[in-house]
Amino acid sequence: MGIVAPRDSVKKWAKQFKSDGLKVVTTNGCFDILHVGHLNFLKQCSDQGDILIVGINSDESVKRLKGDTRPIFPQSERAEMLAALEVVNLVTFFDEDDLPIEFIKDVVPDIHIKGGDYTLESMPETKIVEEIGGEVVILPYTSGVSTSKIMERIYHAWIPNP
Repeated sequence: MGIVAPRDSVKKWAKQFKSDGLKVVTTNGCFDILHVGHLNFLKQCSDQGDILIVGINSDESVKRLKGDTRPIFPQSERAEMLAALEVVNLVTFFDEDDLPIEFIKDVVPDIHIKGGDYTLESMPETKIVEEIGGEVVILPYTSGVSTSKIMERIYHAWIPNP
């Protein structure tokens, strides 16, 4: 079981992991409604190294990215759910709009991972990760599963003929 750490302690944790000779992997996202796609993705991320640190968008960041109806779950609950997963070692928050540059600079990961709808060229993180000596990996998504699709199914289950 992982821990939820404030941003000001993440740098310390990451340095300790690295000084212990552990390979640190990062990923980031909203993780608003945890689903099987997230679980598969996080397991694959964990398999890439020894320690998985997950940066989640703050509530305000999610609202700016997804609109006023999001997030469904507040950041404290999203973080707690992720930290409860065996494959996640540490969870923290970032407030940038889907660009976790400062999070990456704090952690200095060996590997930073994103899901399959990104390309190395389209990610602003790629340059930063490579500058600090890390590697960026793109993993495929679990097809047919997304928070938006789950929300749509719930909506249509409650309001069948809008």
